[in-house]
Amino acid sequence: MSNVTLKIDGIEVSVPKDYTILQAARQANIEIPTLCYLQGLNEPASCRICVVEVEGWRGLQPACVTKVVEGIVVKTASKVVRETRKGILELILANHNRECLSCTRNQNCELQKMSEEMGVGEVYYQKKAARAAMDKTGPVVRDTSKCVLCGRCVSVCSSVQNVDAIDFAHRGPQTSVTTPYEEKLTARNCINCGQCIKVCPVGALSERDDTDLVWAALENSELNVVVQTAPAVRIALGEEFGLPVGTDVEGKMVTALKKLGFDKVFDTNFSADLTIMEEGTELISRINNGGKLPLITSCSPGWIKFCEHKYPDFLDNLSSCKSPQQMFGAVAKSYYPEKAGIDPKKVFVVSVMPCTAKKYEADREELVVDELKDIDVAITTRELAKMIKQAGIQFTDLADSKADSMMGEGTGAAVIFANTGGVMEAAIRTVADILTGEDLKDIDYIAVRGQEGIKEASVNIGDLELKVAVANSTGAASKLLDKIRAGESTYHFIEIMGCAGGCINGGGQPIIMDKSKTEEVKQLRTAGIYNKDKNNPKRKSHKNEEIQKLYAEYLDKPGSHKAHHILHTHYVNRGIK
Repeated sequence: MSNVTLKIDGIEVSVPKDYTILQAARQANIEIPTLCYLQGLNEPASCRICVVEVEGWRGLQPACVTKVVEGIVVKTASKVVRETRKGILELILANHNRECLSCTRNQNCELQKMSEEMGVGEVYYQKKAARAAMDKTGPVVRDTSKCVLCGRCVSVCSSVQNVDAIDFAHRGPQTSVTTPYEEKLTARNCINCGQCIKVCPVGALSERDDTDLVWAALENSELNVVVQTAPAVRIALGEEFGLPVGTDVEGKMVTALKKLGFDKVFDTNFSADLTIMEEGTELISRINNGGKLPLITSCSPGWIKFCEHKYPDFLDNLSSCKSPQQMFGAVAKSYYPEKAGIDPKKVFVVSVMPCTAKKYEADREELVVDELKDIDVAITTRELAKMIKQAGIQFTDLADSKADSMMGEGTGAAVIFANTGGVMEAAIRTVADILTGEDLKDIDYIAVRGQEGIKEASVNIGDLELKVAVANSTGAASKLLDKIRAGESTYHFIEIMGCAGGCINGGGQPIIMDKSKTEEVKQLRTAGIYNKDKNNPKRKSHKNEEIQKLYAEYLDKPGSHKAHHILHTHYVNRGIK
């Protein structure tokens, strides 16, 4: 494609002719503020914050959608541009709940940052009435008094996730982002993935804050409070304390959790390995015994709820295995108290997850075993960071420590659950050894790695050609399942994660303020996870000695009656709402 040359703030820039002025400015390292814009996803040019002056053109132009033209001269910070942007921002603020100090996004808000940079002082316009009351009924909290009508949440819910739980309603001053019939999110088909939270520039969307429940448990001397941490948390938590993206803070995280007062600090990597043992056994059984194929992974609660709503005809394809979070909780309330001599009813299990949907999963009635919930409270990476700060712990100064034994050891195979394709790769490593009867050395299955929405591969294991696919985001899952429905594709095994990029980009991970760096952040987090796997001396789930001990002392073998009672579940046809 041919290039065009233009000048932006006196700098000559040569860019492809299909570029916008905003893209050209960013290539020249010139910052133009945006609010509604997300490249390739949400480009309505509705907020007009990005307006620029083009010499000879009538009026100001929205840089996010205006294409470059040969020879144009652009000014991004002239007096008229600065004053216009400031006036637009003041109008937005006039209808915005400005209780910033008590907002979950205080000091991490794009609108707040923009107001500071543009020098907004007093807002002279009359504030309008709040659009609606808060929706606090589920894991995702909506406060429409803070909504700036940017449309990012609508776009990600529709275009990326294919959920369509929210949309614009009404017209003119009454315009709002809401659910059909303005019902609560919990009454709709929302999958609680939290991707809307990740793209919201303000505090209109957030996760339900469950930290008070954890503090109360820690202060209850009658409870034995244990915590598990998901693999994706350790590679992102450091961002909340100013550390570079992708930094592995596992050791500091464990130390911080011990300082917070947890009786035991365990690792979800343990139960991720346990999941592979059960799910791998299930896959082999279905292949050998003519079971329902393809087998589809069940680790992502957002995907599970999506399947229950939109693809109930695939429920029999879902693995009956609980997710690693739930498997951990089930073992923590059976195996752990038996070995430790503790009343199971006194064990309080906390999960630290990169995912808001884990809050929903923890409350599912289908996951109650022997009248005990597997998980008592699930909190996000962001909530753990909040607790560490509340306790006055200087996170970056902490020494490293290790998780407690019994349910604290995990392999590299468990670590890669954080990345899209990780569950698939971990499963293949174990299944390949079982089917061949060998300890295979070539275990990096690169074909299932990467950020593509759908990845397909054939893996030769002895005489079996295992056909697999990986989908990350429920939108990608829809495309894949529609192909299977139409008879266009066949597979043995499918991994589906609810969020694009997998758990490292979960709805509970640290907010990325500069949305133009979203893909870069995902890549750095992903690389950090694969680096942990590469340097782990044990990289196969069935090589985990704590898992071997669990089966020898308690569960007998993968797929046993006891394992099914504790570690497996069923699903619900919820229909489309």
